[in-house]
Amino acid sequence: MPQVPQTLDASAVRAWCGFALAALGRAREEIDAINVYPVADGDTGTNLYLTVESAAAAVEAVFAGHATVSAARPASGAVPGVPAADRPSLADAVHAMAHGALIGARGNSGTILAQLLRGMSQVLAADSDAAHADGPGLGLALRHAADAARLAVARPVEGTVLTVASAAADAASGADGDCAVVARAAYEGARAALAATPGQLAVLERAGVVDAGGRGLVAVLAALVETFTGEAPAAGAVPVLASPARVGSAPDGTAPHARVDAAVTEPPAEPGDAGECAAGPEQKESGPAFEVIYLLEADDAAVARLRGRLDALGDSLVVVGGDGLWNIHVHVDDAGAAVEAGVEAGRPYRIRITHFGLDDAHTTGSTTRPVRERTQRAVVAVVPGEGLARLYAEAGATTVLARPGEPPASGELVEAVRRAHAVEVVLLPNDAELRHTAAAAAEQARAEGVRVALIPTRSAVQGIAALAVHEPGRRFDEDVVAMTSAAGATRHAEVEVAERQSWTMAGICQAGDVLGLIDGDVAVIGSDVTATAEAVLNRMLSAGGEMVTLVLGDEAPDTIAAHLEARVRESYLAVDTVVYRGGRQGALLLIGVE
Repeated sequence: MPQVPQTLDASAVRAWCGFALAALGRAREEIDAINVYPVADGDTGTNLYLTVESAAAAVEAVFAGHATVSAARPASGAVPGVPAADRPSLADAVHAMAHGALIGARGNSGTILAQLLRGMSQVLAADSDAAHADGPGLGLALRHAADAARLAVARPVEGTVLTVASAAADAASGADGDCAVVARAAYEGARAALAATPGQLAVLERAGVVDAGGRGLVAVLAALVETFTGEAPAAGAVPVLASPARVGSAPDGTAPHARVDAAVTEPPAEPGDAGECAAGPEQKESGPAFEVIYLLEADDAAVARLRGRLDALGDSLVVVGGDGLWNIHVHVDDAGAAVEAGVEAGRPYRIRITHFGLDDAHTTGSTTRPVRERTQRAVVAVVPGEGLARLYAEAGATTVLARPGEPPASGELVEAVRRAHAVEVVLLPNDAELRHTAAAAAEQARAEGVRVALIPTRSAVQGIAALAVHEPGRRFDEDVVAMTSAAGATRHAEVEVAERQSWTMAGICQAGDVLGLIDGDVAVIGSDVTATAEAVLNRMLSAGGEMVTLVLGDEAPDTIAAHLEARVRESYLAVDTVVYRGGRQGALLLIGVE
């Protein structure tokens, strides 16, 4: 048996995230299939997977940051101003896990899971790493997590993931032993509670399934057991069906119209109650038409007022977060009003509005939406700013916006491929850090029957070069080869401002220094943006070139483009220059040389 941690530390948190992501990956389709509450839209497993994927990525980023610092530290001693630890603390890891889940939370269950992880982090990061790193500490963290999740839901309903979380916390609190013992107790308590959910929620009993969100939480707790024992609990031990009834069918064989108002706190209706489940095609459910999710920067008082407004507007309201950053989830008929309420409370961003359309599982009318015919080929590209998003869209690409510090998850790329609605898709990640994420998305899309070619573009300027030679009319392989060649022939650079002191390939930089990176490595350290950009451009053109592409960020000096264009005209007669506005793209300037 491989060596396993005996107490909670950063490595245990990292392992837990990895095991949980793998477990949800295996169970995703099964969980999607039994998703009938609060909306039967068949995406709970996917939402939970994306939420944990974001949490795991945040933890990996913390470890990568510490590894970089450790590798950069000279053998003779520490770098001034750089922490000496070569791996993150427990507090670092759990904070990253909770924050990653918060910003990446999807759907009702994903948002609740984010609050569960946040509740755990508040206990595990308290005082010192050793304070709650043992079995009793883990039990306390699970108790606080369950309580915090209940407080986050405007109108809790029993028979859901909240019930499963509370049962896990109760079982963990009664366990006496190390982390492995407590984790096992929590898992067993959750599993038993999951099996009982159909008896608490009539919609589950009619569909013959257990709660999908609770099933996902059991998978996450099974991963916790694996973290501390080295062995995952047997998958067959987890209940899925509540009865021999066919999954996704009511006892009479009709499709489940399992749209239950999450605001209802009264006991669930009996199976024969027509108000709970439509009996015929003429009866249409009356749930809200939109799911609205956004991140919100606001203070506690403003969020308290927002809760009241959103609770009056719709149902399935979940508000998670704290310390100025919140994730808001609600189902409403007036999506605009839900967003406007957020604007009044603070600064909403990463707004996602999903229409529960005619082809979704929670509409039951006979009207059908015409099937849109697939196009033959499409390009899906990740872009770092609104300006580039417009540029790529004008060229016919489907775009995924990557804001600074918020890289897209693989699920977002898969969604973009689906949105492109094409038989063949060329995927441009435009970032070296996204290569694994893009590869996972491509694999998922291929499993869904889409022919996907991943071109490993490392910068948006390489993507521009690839898009410039894209010809949908030629054979797919020929088009991919041409785009790959154009991207590979484009050197890329960026100019940005250092946020902290650190070691680089060009020496030590201080916070506030201007950095010029060529092909991902720091090549120039300067104090002036324009001078640094000119030095970078000269180095790139010294190896030759025919075309220079400049993409300006919002904070770039107004005169920099004219200065660089003049420099190219004066010193490189055969080289053309094209300038684009990238918007809030993170870097001050992106440079491409073909």
